[in-house]
Amino acid sequence: MEAILRDCVQHSLRDFMYRNAIFLCERLCAEYPSETNLQLLAGCYLQSNQAYAAYHILKGTQVAQSRYLFAISCFQMDLLSEAEAALCPVNEPSAEVPNGAAGHYLLGLIYRYTDRRKSAIHHFKQALTVDPSMWAAYEELCVLGSAEEAAVVFGEAASLSIQKQHLHHGLASQSLLTLNEDCNLVSGRNFSSEDVSQRQFKHMQGNNIRDVSGNSHVILGGASGQPVNGSSSLSFYNTPSPMPMQLSGVAPPALCRMVQPNGPNMSTGTDSSPRSTLNSTIQAPRRKFVDEGKLRKISSRLSFDSGNRRSNRLAAEAGANTNASASMTAGNGTINSSKYLGSSKLSSVARSLANRKGQPWANENIDEGMRNETFDDSRSNTAAVASGFTPSSDNRYLEQEGTTLSGSGGIMNVSRVVTGASEILSLLRTLGEGYRLSCLYRCQDALDVYLKLPYKHYNTGWVLSQVGKAYCELLEYAEADRAFSLARQASPYSLEGMDIYSTVLYHVKEDMKLSYLAQELIATDRLAPQSWVAMGNCYSLQKDHETALKNFQRAVQLNSRFTYAHTLCGHEYVALEDFENGIKSYQSALRVDARHYNSWYGLGMVYHRQEKFEFAEHHFRTAFQINPRSSIIMTYLGQALHALKRSEEALVIMDKAIIADKKNPLPMYQKANILMSLERFDEALAVLEEVKEYSPRESSVYALMGKIYKRRNMHEKAMLHFGFALDLKPSATDVATIKAAIEKLHVPDEDDDV
Repeated sequence: MEAILRDCVQHSLRDFMYRNAIFLCERLCAEYPSETNLQLLAGCYLQSNQAYAAYHILKGTQVAQSRYLFAISCFQMDLLSEAEAALCPVNEPSAEVPNGAAGHYLLGLIYRYTDRRKSAIHHFKQALTVDPSMWAAYEELCVLGSAEEAAVVFGEAASLSIQKQHLHHGLASQSLLTLNEDCNLVSGRNFSSEDVSQRQFKHMQGNNIRDVSGNSHVILGGASGQPVNGSSSLSFYNTPSPMPMQLSGVAPPALCRMVQPNGPNMSTGTDSSPRSTLNSTIQAPRRKFVDEGKLRKISSRLSFDSGNRRSNRLAAEAGANTNASASMTAGNGTINSSKYLGSSKLSSVARSLANRKGQPWANENIDEGMRNETFDDSRSNTAAVASGFTPSSDNRYLEQEGTTLSGSGGIMNVSRVVTGASEILSLLRTLGEGYRLSCLYRCQDALDVYLKLPYKHYNTGWVLSQVGKAYCELLEYAEADRAFSLARQASPYSLEGMDIYSTVLYHVKEDMKLSYLAQELIATDRLAPQSWVAMGNCYSLQKDHETALKNFQRAVQLNSRFTYAHTLCGHEYVALEDFENGIKSYQSALRVDARHYNSWYGLGMVYHRQEKFEFAEHHFRTAFQINPRSSIIMTYLGQALHALKRSEEALVIMDKAIIADKKNPLPMYQKANILMSLERFDEALAVLEEVKEYSPRESSVYALMGKIYKRRNMHEKAMLHFGFALDLKPSATDVATIKAAIEKLHVPDEDDDV
């Protein structure tokens, strides 16, 4: 009864029927109270977004996996101190962090959000050491500005680690799989989820915790690598993809239900087609109808000459490089017929790589297979039956297929692991380096790296969003708009980067496009902070700052760790002249992400407007240290230095700002202002003439030129340029200032700013 209930719970979880799973799991815990079953119940609640229920169920438990699930529930409830205590018990200071890489990653997040940067970095690095495919940990290191080059992190050591993990667990899993298949076939029973190996549990964890933009939405998606009683109860930790159900149209049989969610055909990065998924689904149930009498004849026949056939088969493959009739991926328990898979793109890529190295494909397979895996006769027997073919009356043919599988199945697995690890890490190196450079605000370098990606990866929502962000930082809003538009086309359901996209549309004043985007995002997900940021930007563009502020506050309410929403709240408070609350909002953003330079810049602007120039200089300089390529930050830093009577330093900074962005007229204008205050009038006029080339209709440029001519007692030219400034329809404030300067045209040594 216990096993049946467990299987029913897991089946409900696979079908996303969380309410049914919770009901059945409560029956399971009532009938068979154990900590393993409590873990299953807590997992049901976590997957149905009821972290508080999992918290109360697991409070006080001591098993490692229970402590990890308890920490997850605490993290989702923002109980960071309890989450830390669960992962690192005070009475066991030397205890290992539960759940391996996922546990280290969660602990890193806890340390990050409690302002312990060094400890956070340490645990993110530990997570990558345990599992080099833990991309989320590398993302966090990049955000913290402490990531090593991707070539180092995803280099040879990472490749060896992945190969070692998959080969070691693959061999153990294969022996378990063949044993279970043999027993189940002879007894006439279907596979159950209890056949899933510990290797699968360890590698199903994937990205256990994912923070959406603000790094706060923790999603349980994997299982622990910790051994517990009744391993079948842990398969629910992986949230399966609905794709197999959509493709097949019917519920798959027991074996397929077990392997499909994480099988190779469901991986987004594979080259397998949906047809191969369908065919493997159709083929798998045929093993159920094997006649037991015929099976015993086949087994005895195979055991008689399996040794000779194994060596002969290997020799034949080494000489002729024939295609294997069947392949078994022992690492994940998936069994496919080569009749439907044919020559997969992965195999062809691996073959081309092997030939490029000057080593024949078949010989490489055999050499690696002989080194890494040994087959015994009993495995040959069971593997023959597990090949997925319909048993025919030709026992000789079935024997051949069995020995082929046992002789080459493991070899193909070893080769695929080596090739697959190399390909995955090569992809992660490119993506990782691009993301690292983006976080260091070396945006042009990041764009160059992203261009090295294969076309199919470059044209995905995530990559195109990163490209859009990079262009936004470079102030190339047209290119950013184009990249984000392509990202929307590639992934219309994804909200990745849409908050930045709305800001791009705000800067280019595309009010209609911004309004449409905001409504689309709200329709897609009303509970996503990105949706409300877009709506807030829409109102801010219309100068409705109060309504914009409410929308940004709604984004903060939905996700208190969404840094950008805090910063935008600060901008709106400043626009409403509420500097005190503006400062609080900027500080809240910095508590989440100390490297969010926009908030440092915002604080500098507030202090500059309050004429607290020393504070302003400090905050602008901090922003400049984080993003040393921003022309705007350098310009305002120079202004703060000039206000502190450090004009020579200010000129140096202005020159850097001009070089950083030659299309930006603001630093040139401010440089002319500083030169005028130093009475270097000719240099100032030369700079302003250059500014006129970029901004011929900027009234402030002509007003400043008029002021310089006035200081040089060239009243006619001064009056001419003041007139030009008024003709260009400046703001009401500037009009009043220019008219005041005209009235005082003949008053000597006037130092009023225009």
